Amino acid sequence: MTRLVTAAISLAAAALLAAAPASAQNWPDKPVHVIVPFTAGSATDVVARAVAQAMSKNLGQVFVVENKPGAGGSIGAGQVAKSAPDGYSLLVNSSAHTVNPSIYPSLAYDTARDLPAVSMLAQQPNIMVAAPSRGWKTSNDFVKAAKEQPGKLNYASAGTGSGTHMNAEKFKLSAGIDAVHVPYRGTPEALTDAMNGRVDIFFAPVIAALPMIRDNRVMALGNGGTKRASVLPDLATTEEQGFKNSGYNFWVGMFAPAGTPPALIAKLNAEVKKALDSPEVKERLGQLGADAAPTTPAEFDRIVALELKDNAELVNKASIKVQ
Repeated sequence: MTRLVTAAISLAAAALLAAAPASAQNWPDKPVHVIVPFTAGSATDVVARAVAQAMSKNLGQVFVVENKPGAGGSIGAGQVAKSAPDGYSLLVNSSAHTVNPSIYPSLAYDTARDLPAVSMLAQQPNIMVAAPSRGWKTSNDFVKAAKEQPGKLNYASAGTGSGTHMNAEKFKLSAGIDAVHVPYRGTPEALTDAMNGRVDIFFAPVIAALPMIRDNRVMALGNGGTKRASVLPDLATTEEQGFKNSGYNFWVGMFAPAGTPPALIAKLNAEVKKALDSPEVKERLGQLGADAAPTTPAEFDRIVALELKDNAELVNKASIKVQ
């Protein structure tokens, strides 16, 4: 009997080992759900849809992009973390992914452990924008006004802990100003209110802000990234305007549930790189001021680990709390 049980266990183990590469080989044989934890039209959403469309075309399978906004992206991320590790539920998140553990201490998932990286997708700067009616031309104009009226001016974000929020907090610390945070459900809502003057400034992802900047519906005061954007080469960064260590790197990346077989992660990574290299995606990202930024899973995991540490320090310095 013992020999029979041992033999059965061995056969079962062998079957499981054989199943992992087979699942990667057959994937995808049904629709793939891509969860974006921010609103439709947000920078993360735009990148996710461009990449998902290219992957769908290359693989001949439907990729369904679903928006699950809320709690700085942690609601959608939590849904994917609890999904089956079979490649049919994927997460496309922004750099807010590495902030949430510091501001949501009761997350239902462990960021590093439960959502292994597939690949970074794109990088883009946030642009400090304001309504033209404000009359400001540069970030220095906003800082001057904020210092003349301590605690009276405000700034929008796409949610507490979002990349747009963290960029503003880094700028506030560098500039030494006091301004009020106004969190929104997503980028479109925040950008609309910045355009209409309901909030003073917003560090808007360039993908979302560029059309409004070109149409003079918002004034670009400064580039919140660490280098100038190819689509706005004449717009100086906030660091170039004199605010040391104010630059923030905003990225969008893909993750899978923990337990996803390494062979499947590798296949996903290869398909992401193929999508990012397609003329359609290159053109789409280029039009919007974003740069394709494919990585290996290991490289992206290391970036996440480093940012978890750095963002914890920033959250502590800025006393960021969920509102």
